[in-house]
Amino acid sequence: MNERTIKIAEIFYSIQGEGMYAGVPSVFIRTFGCNFECRSFGLPTGMMSQEPENIAAKIDEFHSYEELPLAESGCDSYASWHPAFKHLSPKMTISSIVDQVLASINRERIYDPGESYTDTHIIITGGEPLLGWQRAYPELIDALYAEGFRNFTFETNGTQKLSADFKDYLLINNIKNKKIDLTFSVSAKLPCSGELWDNAILPDVVTEYEQYGRAFLKFVVAKHDDAVDASIAVNEYKRAGFTGPVYLMPEGGTVDGYELHEKDVAEICMMHGWRYSPRLQVSLFKNAWGT
Repeated sequence: MNERTIKIAEIFYSIQGEGMYAGVPSVFIRTFGCNFECRSFGLPTGMMSQEPENIAAKIDEFHSYEELPLAESGCDSYASWHPAFKHLSPKMTISSIVDQVLASINRERIYDPGESYTDTHIIITGGEPLLGWQRAYPELIDALYAEGFRNFTFETNGTQKLSADFKDYLLINNIKNKKIDLTFSVSAKLPCSGELWDNAILPDVVTEYEQYGRAFLKFVVAKHDDAVDASIAVNEYKRAGFTGPVYLMPEGGTVDGYELHEKDVAEICMMHGWRYSPRLQVSLFKNAWGT
């Protein structure tokens, strides 16, 4: 049988910068494709970033992800969904993905003889990783499990239902046999992203994730109105039965934006009893590709 393939934007070893596992050594597998564009982050209400198009106009200058400019507004991973950059995301077989995962770790880390990868998390992100690749994930997870990985996180926007086949796989391998430790990191998009509420806030979808692994909500906020929106959204999720923790993190793909908002966001978290999430990839690595 032919191996399944996944269109991959990036694979890199770093530390998790956000949410429940901030600071944990992790390999990020970034898939291509998303149902959202999130063009309003970092901009006044109603404005939409045109940075992807401006960068795409000079596409011949760039031959890899690492060469692309960082976004100062809108989605900070624009190249994982914008069609102008899809040629930089090759389709990779499961075995080649696993090989690159291992290579990314071994370039950076020294292992003692007999040490395994059980303390290193696999983060499947995007784009939106649950959009088009669910049929390939059982094969990918099994292959990574065979190498010693046990902890898997899907970084999702919380709008994509799990397929019947993927749910069957998770029921056996996570719920019944506890082979893997599965987390859904749900970065639900508030209006400050530029996405419409009715398309972005889907509590029934996210509540179902909790049947197959742990889940937490993570909102990007920059101003008081965003915190109000987050509170309304949290109430909707809770009414639908969601039980996981809630994180707020400051908006900003650049260090200036991050430092401007972090104290205010922390105070909002204290007011509501939510958890504060840093963005370590910004403060440590300036949000560069591959970090």
